[in-house]
Amino acid sequence: MALYLIGDIQGCNAALGRLLQRIDFSPSRDTACFVGDLVNRGPDSLGVLYRLMALGDSARCILGNHDLHLLAVAHGIREPHSGDTLEPILNSPQRERLLNWLRQQPLARLESPFGKDLLLVHAGVLPAWTAEKTLALAGEVHSVLRSDAVQPYLHTMYGNTPARWSDNLQGADRLRVVVNALTRLRYCSSDGTMEFASKETQAPPGYLPWFEVPERASAGTSIAFGHWAALGWTARSNVWCLDSGCVWGRSLSALRIDGLDARGDFNTSRFDVDCSSGC
Repeated sequence: MALYLIGDIQGCNAALGRLLQRIDFSPSRDTACFVGDLVNRGPDSLGVLYRLMALGDSARCILGNHDLHLLAVAHGIREPHSGDTLEPILNSPQRERLLNWLRQQPLARLESPFGKDLLLVHAGVLPAWTAEKTLALAGEVHSVLRSDAVQPYLHTMYGNTPARWSDNLQGADRLRVVVNALTRLRYCSSDGTMEFASKETQAPPGYLPWFEVPERASAGTSIAFGHWAALGWTARSNVWCLDSGCVWGRSLSALRIDGLDARGDFNTSRFDVDCSSGC
């Protein structure tokens, strides 16, 4: 059995098919974890959802900002953006089944290949959060998303404030900080104040990439994330950015966890499919 981590698909179903063929993926033998942004901007978001649903328990997904955007549009909370490619899902006779499946996916996962913890998020983890805290807070949002309160919750989900986590936050403010960190975060300050305007790789003054903040509480846990196409594929000893920009004409990537080295770090292998001719 192999465990693969796969970056942002964003509706690129043909590229996903090529990648699964490239790694010789078998649902009866292997597991693939997808780090969010399953849909939108690519040409076949509907096909992506059907493919992932058909993979059953061998596909373990988390939600990204584009997946939440689909839910907000479907519930009439947000207007579609000019670059959205969500209409086939919204107009599908299977619309409710597809949206209900999406609502069941969490905002963070913890895998433990070879007995070592691996945290999966779409965007980032705030400096004050341990892996355990991240999972607990993600669970608070997940419980609302899959409940009958999903529509009123989506009305309160958007916004950039509060920009910093506090254990005293409650209600909509609390959940908004959690969603923003898990699905939108790139840069934050050492005290955990989030910055959302910058998408490139040059940090704005006073901010750092979230995974470079000194003494962050999650530093002892390996973390894989997506979301940051401008950063692209990044591999460090215990942090991986898996968004290699498929929808932007670069590549779709998978990381296979092969075991542990003598220091206890993950041994990994990378696999890519080229998307320069379309995804």
